[in-house]
Amino acid sequence: MHAAEIQLALDWHAAGRGAALATVIETWGSAPRGVGSQLVIDASGEMQGSVSGGCVEGAVILEAQEALADGKSRLLTYGVSDDDAFAVGLACGGTIRVLVEPVGTALDPDLLKHVVTAAKARIPTGWQVPLDGGPHQLLAHDMAPQNVALDRSGLSADGEKFTLVINPPLRMLIIGAVHITQPLVQMAALAGIDPTIIDPRPAFATPARFPGHTLVDAWPDEALGGLGIDSSTAIIALTHDPKIDDPALIAALGSKAFYIGALGSTRTHAKRVERLTQMGLSDDQIARIHAPVGLDLGGRKPAEIAVSILAQVIQSLRKSPPKQ
Repeated sequence: MHAAEIQLALDWHAAGRGAALATVIETWGSAPRGVGSQLVIDASGEMQGSVSGGCVEGAVILEAQEALADGKSRLLTYGVSDDDAFAVGLACGGTIRVLVEPVGTALDPDLLKHVVTAAKARIPTGWQVPLDGGPHQLLAHDMAPQNVALDRSGLSADGEKFTLVINPPLRMLIIGAVHITQPLVQMAALAGIDPTIIDPRPAFATPARFPGHTLVDAWPDEALGGLGIDSSTAIIALTHDPKIDDPALIAALGSKAFYIGALGSTRTHAKRVERLTQMGLSDDQIARIHAPVGLDLGGRKPAEIAVSILAQVIQSLRKSPPKQ
């Protein structure tokens, strides 16, 4: 999850428009919007975000307006028919539960400010709330470690508390402003992963080649040291130049990055392994590198390789918990 809807709720509340935050706390298996998805509604019914892809938003807006009028939360359950489910891309119907909380009464603005500040600092955050209407508690790692590690909001085992997890936004640090990087940054952005391109060579990392993207013209070990690599970060070395890639990989292997990849053939990687071993890295550290980078899709063109890299990044993120 991210903090954009929470920031908007704060802004609307501060502007006197009223703001209610609707959060999905439970849903069917293949829902278009997952647990933790949020919708912000003001007193006039204006909204931003989504809790179902369209099939229950209208009803949630009405409930949110009533919640703003009386200052009380709502715990809503909707049964979605087969016809409505099909209309939003589902094979069959199901059930969705949504918690609607008005800001200023049920939701403390100071709690929301703390969460937004933590998210901007790339600190995992969120809250736990009892569904019986008890007070919210700021989320700490020891409260719900599996939720934080797996980046999953959800109900407690007894179904009495809901944990909202807001991990730092996903980002991809790409070493090398090469041809593969051009389609990769576009694909990453579409997948909700914020890309940054690091390359000390001024002729490569130019705004003309990467319009609208963040460029860092520094040596990668220096750049990575200042970026605060965390468990929501993927690092990919693409220059095929050991003078640039090796320092980047050494810095990456000392971090909590959930994915580390490096371009090059099996033979090239064998030589890389030999160099890194001589530099003192252990076998376990080196084994974290995905090389040759990307899933073996058989592609050869830059865009095809970019697809394979992004696919492997997503696979690493969603099929195993990030390192803590």
